[in-house]
Amino acid sequence: MAETNFVDYVKIFCRSGKGGRGSAHFRREKYIPKGGPDGGDGGDGGHIILRGNRNYWTLLHLRYQRHIFAGHGESGSRAQRSGKKGESRVIEVPCGTVAYDAHTGEYLCDITDHDQEVVLLKGGRGGLGNQHFKTATNQAPRYAQPGEPYEERWVILELKLLADVGLVGFPNAGKSTLLSVVSAAKPKIANYPFTTLEPNLGIVGYRDGKSFVMADIPGIIEGASEGKGLGLRFLRHIERNSLLLFVVPADSDDIRREYEILLNELRQYNPELLDKRHVLAISKSDMLDEELMQEISFDLPDLPALFISSITGYGIPALKDMLWRELNADLDRPMALSREVLVHRNLDVTTLSFDEEESLPEDASSIDEEEEWYDEEESVDEDA
Repeated sequence: MAETNFVDYVKIFCRSGKGGRGSAHFRREKYIPKGGPDGGDGGDGGHIILRGNRNYWTLLHLRYQRHIFAGHGESGSRAQRSGKKGESRVIEVPCGTVAYDAHTGEYLCDITDHDQEVVLLKGGRGGLGNQHFKTATNQAPRYAQPGEPYEERWVILELKLLADVGLVGFPNAGKSTLLSVVSAAKPKIANYPFTTLEPNLGIVGYRDGKSFVMADIPGIIEGASEGKGLGLRFLRHIERNSLLLFVVPADSDDIRREYEILLNELRQYNPELLDKRHVLAISKSDMLDEELMQEISFDLPDLPALFISSITGYGIPALKDMLWRELNADLDRPMALSREVLVHRNLDVTTLSFDEEESLPEDASSIDEEEEWYDEEESVDEDA
């Protein structure tokens, strides 16, 4: 797909259906002039439902479907006939999608599994017909319940990729090349900064048919947590990763300092990222000999580190072994579970910008007119 087709957040307007009103009808048949109340119940309004779908990897399909309405419940009618329920609308989203209130930034729900469903907005309940209100002392109730109103709100859907290993590094550190070597992914590779403009996912094969998912995000620069570069927008995609692989090239002036800058940007963005396991890979090590590697090793940060070369394949098998070992270090916390456990914070809506301003179609912005309490068919005789 084209690079512009990756959409990781959208803003949509959702409205559930309102409940149908109950009927206040009285039975009128030949030879049965006063048959008593027989008004049916109104139908429930439709829900707005989010459903996870592993066949989606982006929110592109919602960019041009900004208004989603559920069906209204129909009113009850004579002979105790209930109204038809409103049709619910199901919004298919990729696994890893988080929903927020667009005005307050309040966290609403999180979709992590395939076919997982969450009711985002509940439809209004249908009103009860007058048959429910008859008593020994009130045998001809002339009233019925109105249906409950609908719910509506602007919602921001934000995608956070599900992956086991997240690649973190400066631009041109060799992250995309590494992903292309260890998996079948084909990210764009070129000799200039910010070649990667969108996250890339790859499945890394391991021994005995085992595998894990690796995610590559655009390069991080100093000040990314304050909005510089592309890092701030895409840092959300490593929040679900259970392991972070820091990639620093061997030709860096100071490997330890670059690692500390990257670590500080993660700390400024979300301190919880520091609780994840970290691994360091020194890329482009084909430029080094054994003596230089040994000398550089003395000044590396205190975490598992390895020299690799994506061009020659040096250290790649050992890197896979290290990643697999670190991913399964917590035996009481399965790898698939650890990447889904995430404490969500409320969204700062002031940092997001959208192509279109909030606008509603004419049928949504206008207030629904109140329905008449009785229609001609449900008129009540004075002698009832």
